[in-house]
Amino acid sequence: LRVLKKQDPALLKQADLTSLRALFLAGEPLDEPTAAWIAGALGKPVIDNYWQTETGWPMLAIPRGVEALPTRLGSPGVPSAGFNLTLRNELTGEPCPPGEKGVLTLDYPLPPGCMSTVWGDDKRFVSTYWSSIPNQQVYSTFDWGVQDEDGYVTILGRTDDVINVAGHRLGTREIEEALSSHAAVAEVAVVGVTDPLKGQAAMAFVVLRDAQAYADTKKRGKLDTELTATVDRQLGAIARPSRVVVVSMLPKTRSGKLLRRAIAALAEGREPGDLPTIEDPAALQQVREALDDGGGK
Repeated sequence: LRVLKKQDPALLKQADLTSLRALFLAGEPLDEPTAAWIAGALGKPVIDNYWQTETGWPMLAIPRGVEALPTRLGSPGVPSAGFNLTLRNELTGEPCPPGEKGVLTLDYPLPPGCMSTVWGDDKRFVSTYWSSIPNQQVYSTFDWGVQDEDGYVTILGRTDDVINVAGHRLGTREIEEALSSHAAVAEVAVVGVTDPLKGQAAMAFVVLRDAQAYADTKKRGKLDTELTATVDRQLGAIARPSRVVVVSMLPKTRSGKLLRRAIAALAEGREPGDLPTIEDPAALQQVREALDDGGGK
């Protein structure tokens, strides 16, 4: 969908969509600005969901035809039947009240169809998935999120993608969503990089809808100011990216997931290692060249 944002919206109107009842999504979490854009462009419901390979079924969803629940842009929905899902404080293990960020966990027993062990290594299954939350033996998804008073959960990113900026815990998806709300942005990835003063700082890699419109230095500088101001306005100055790097594509797996760890490694001057699932190695090379050229702020 983020790639489609680079195209002329009129193209969506050229096809006969009368037989399309809804758009169902998987892969990367759908941010609110992109969800609003595609729902408005198609004039159809956009149905997101959240699951893992290990669970075999969505943990969060809006079950169409089962419960007449409205969708909420930016949220994949509410816990699915059979999944005893709780957001827990990563330091205490206690359940989080509505509005407080925490780690998504599942209490046992897991529903049928979920991963039940690591083949030939039961101890590894327990130590990896069931032992990371303090004072609790619960399944950790290793995903960071927040739940509202009505039970809708918003995914904020992997726990290892949460960055610590001067003592403030920030989900990379929060910053990505703020940047995506700018009309010039088609796609964005935010990573945390080591900072000698703050501990970590956010760095943004942005794909523009029309890169030629910001080709000259003055326009590009104005855009950088607007992007950082957008983050300041929505999240506060603490979340402001230390640098915005413009690229024409972002490195992803063949299933469409952003390779944030690989991007972060390049941003810190490290090699990303072997990436057997990368869709297009040229995307990673472009990130490397953009960093070497000093592209962005």
